[in-house]
Amino acid sequence: MNLCAGCHGDDGRGTGPAAVSLDAVPADLTLIAARNGGRFPMVEVMSKIDGYAKGEEHHGAMPAFWPLLEGRTVLVQTGDGILTPTPEPLVELAEYIRSIQRDGTDAE
Repeated sequence: MNLCAGCHGDDGRGTGPAAVSLDAVPADLTLIAARNGGRFPMVEVMSKIDGYAKGEEHHGAMPAFWPLLEGRTVLVQTGDGILTPTPEPLVELAEYIRSIQRDGTDAE
């Protein structure tokens, strides 16, 4: 999580110390589900983290962390009943991000 906190902050809201030096504001990771109609897009989140989504216009400046996500794999439902071997650290990170979701109505 330390790699994420540099830009996304300890709370995942995009306010990490490195955020001020970036051209684009880091995404608020706590509002992913809220931005997707209440659905947490697990496969898309994992693709963004591991760099698979690189090259898509919306990917922005986020670096790929795939070298840090190698190792043991687990089967993950990726749609249409397909189970895909996926690095366990990647799944754990995406599950953590799912766990910090909020609806965005909380006061700041």
